[in-house]
Amino acid sequence: MRYPEPTVGAVIVNPDDKILLCKSGRWRDEYVIPGGHIELGEKMEEALKREILEETGLEIYDIRLLSLKECIYSDTFHEKKHFLFIDFLCRTDSYNVVLNEEAEDYVWAGLDEIDNYKLNKFTKALLTELKNKENSPYKVEILYDY
Repeated sequence: MRYPEPTVGAVIVNPDDKILLCKSGRWRDEYVIPGGHIELGEKMEEALKREILEETGLEIYDIRLLSLKECIYSDTFHEKKHFLFIDFLCRTDSYNVVLNEEAEDYVWAGLDEIDNYKLNKFTKALLTELKNKENSPYKVEILYDY
């Protein structure tokens, strides 16, 4: 693809307030949040629900926009690509993760435990910002309509 690829990602919180991290060979066996590409004609939240169900078997709800980030030709991805990361914070009522072929392993971790895992640099920055949100200079109110 010659254009930026819009993708959605989910910081999924379970009933114990733990976050799902998936280990992926596409990201050099580092832990990332699950997600994937938005298909033509698909709304972002529809893409998010579809990707999360495909990759983890989880149903998600209480979906809120969390972050927008750009990734241009990062050496941490297995291909030379230009991504637009559109990340959401959401919840699930389940602990039962069923991974597809895009991830090799997963863990539920608290924000206070993220330093114990080899996180992709984009995931680490996002979760560190979320962990320290009270002191963040990036507070933005977003209003949108369906």
